[in-house]
Amino acid sequence: MEPTTTMEAKAGVRPAGWLGYALATTLLWGVWGAFAGLPSQHGFPETLIYVVWALTMVPPALVVLARAGWRIRRDARAVAYGLSIGLLGAGGQMVLFYAVKAGPTYLIFPLISLSPVITIVLSFLFLRERTGGLGTAGILLALCALPLFDYAPGGAPQSYGLWFVLALGVLVAWGLQAYLIKLANASMDPESIFFYMTASALLVIPVALAMTDFSQPINYGPSGPLLAAATQVLNAIGALTLVHAFRQGKALVVSPLVNAGAPLLTTVIAIALAGTLPGGAKLAGIVLSLVAAMLLALQPDDNASA
Repeated sequence: MEPTTTMEAKAGVRPAGWLGYALATTLLWGVWGAFAGLPSQHGFPETLIYVVWALTMVPPALVVLARAGWRIRRDARAVAYGLSIGLLGAGGQMVLFYAVKAGPTYLIFPLISLSPVITIVLSFLFLRERTGGLGTAGILLALCALPLFDYAPGGAPQSYGLWFVLALGVLVAWGLQAYLIKLANASMDPESIFFYMTASALLVIPVALAMTDFSQPINYGPSGPLLAAATQVLNAIGALTLVHAFRQGKALVVSPLVNAGAPLLTTVIAIALAGTLPGGAKLAGIVLSLVAAMLLALQPDDNASA
């Protein structure tokens, strides 16, 4: 297999291509986030939504594998990287199901939103990634903005029990997953990475089914699994474009840009649909995210690209 740099040079990939993929992920995940909760609101359990999401990973995986000539890296390193990436993402989602049952979502989701901190620290220490002044300012603003999108003040005091440990586990899993995607891109093609992500998601389906309470009424109509498929396919394609974004861009820039930009777009769509202005925390998150995205996008290519 040709070295990564040679293949990308033949394809005419520009160093700034990471930004296009990162913005595509932001758009896909932002729209997905705005409508992802509708199936569960219509009586389709979140565990079954996971099953639908895993299945929606298959079509884009087949498309990219066909374009790559059905070549899949099968050496030990590729399998280890691929399955680790996939299982960290899918396993984190399973743990999250337990966390939200045991604790308050208004504290859990702001905590989990800080997963880019793990990615940034690991990339800084082990990949020696650096960015310029604009990028650094953008990263800091993005990290400040992330918890604000899910923050709900005025909740009752909570004891830090099992839910806190589970939420920290999800935070670490998803932060480490993003770091491993970047690390794997140095020795693997994105098609193989996404193949193993898809395979891992499918492997966890039995766990999701075992967690589903089938004794409760379940909506199997169009507003259930079909609506879930329509929204989750955006999530699946966004995961693919994220792999490409990490391939061409630095993880400590891509991660905060996507993780701040997607909730920003989700919030804007929700505001437009509801016709009401957000509270102070969300408004602050919107402003910080806009500024952060602008700074990260304006960072010169020689500092922002891998």
